[in-house]
Amino acid sequence: MSVIHGNSSNFDSLVNSGVVVVDFFADWCGPCKMLAPILDDLASSRDEVNVVKINVDDEEDLARRFGVMSIPTLVLYKDGKEVSKSVGFMSLSDLQDWISAN
Repeated sequence: MSVIHGNSSNFDSLVNSGVVVVDFFADWCGPCKMLAPILDDLASSRDEVNVVKINVDDEEDLARRFGVMSIPTLVLYKDGKEVSKSVGFMSLSDLQDWISAN
């Protein structure tokens, strides 16, 4: 699957089922840029995991709703429920372990 760009109007429908990793990012953020290809790899290699990207500069209300104070912030959803949150860069193997552990 490919990475989906979310916004406040489609966010709830994007996270309501299955396993979803939400990436709160900004275009100017160095660690966010390093994480982007890893999330692309995750989305293309694991069909059961959806990746939703939220640009905090464009979607300030969503960032505020989730208390995003630092980026990148990753939020893991399983069947519509937030199950874990992580701040900062993660390698692909760490990301996969984080998903599996939760």
